[in-house]
Amino acid sequence: MASQTMRDVKALMFDRRRDVVGGPPPTVEELRAGFYETMAALPPGPGARFEAVDAGGVAAESGVLEAEIEVRGTLYYLHGGGYFEGSPTTHRRLVTSLCLAAGLRGLSVDYRLAPEFPFPAAVDDALAGYRWLIDAGGEDPERVVVAGDSAGAGLSAALLIALRDAGDPLPAGAYLISPWTDLAGTGDSMRTRADADPMIDPNQMAGTAARYVPDGDLRNPLVSPLYAELDGLPPLLVHVGDAEVLLDDATRFVERSRLAGVPVESEVWPEAFHVFQMLAGMLPEADEAIARAGAWITERLTAGARCHP
Repeated sequence: MASQTMRDVKALMFDRRRDVVGGPPPTVEELRAGFYETMAALPPGPGARFEAVDAGGVAAESGVLEAEIEVRGTLYYLHGGGYFEGSPTTHRRLVTSLCLAAGLRGLSVDYRLAPEFPFPAAVDDALAGYRWLIDAGGEDPERVVVAGDSAGAGLSAALLIALRDAGDPLPAGAYLISPWTDLAGTGDSMRTRADADPMIDPNQMAGTAARYVPDGDLRNPLVSPLYAELDGLPPLLVHVGDAEVLLDDATRFVERSRLAGVPVESEVWPEAFHVFQMLAGMLPEADEAIARAGAWITERLTAGARCHP
């Protein structure tokens, strides 16, 4: 059962959504501005420091915590935002919450956004940043965990597939938050959760997908990882809310991963909305999810340490 705080937040989100119904459709610039304004109200935790870096020709942001924690490795983060909005800045709170929970430094990639830079620009940037971290940055891939939310979680899955296919060393694991894995929009939850989701209007998803892939196959495995061959991927942790139109994007991806022999842990959070983990420190379910993700990441990195003393 969801907490009262979860229900109160959802009610506020529904009220805000109703306020904008009926007006002209917002432009990409207006959507971006609204997203940045909303995320600016979610500052990172205290003691976090950030630095812009050039990650192999890709803009990125490194983040460290001044808290006295044992740094076990690097969280390689790919932000959400439908492939057309968002940045490392908008996701600082979520990234620092995960880093604190797992004892990691962060590297968030500011991958190029659609419609100015459609597919495969985001995948190319995710690959370049990861390779820079391993090669120029000297990080052991078994000390790296990839993570992302929404489109960034779908991009994280695409990154794993591209790394596997290219023969690159894979990370220790990946934490996927509400992953968008099917840009073709075939999941039943696009219909069954349409009235329950306070964040995503399924009627807008086709347009969002078209910004990212204006021409081409929406079932391309690097666009929609649901349709990929998934064998050989590293361990996965997948979290999704039950009140999401992307519920089936997550659950079907989990099922196909397990059938391919990928070690997967997953959880569907009752009544939870899209990427509720953003509200860590404000929402009990978010704190619990971050804590569980931190424990899972720690176990993945500890397992790597046992293999390589």
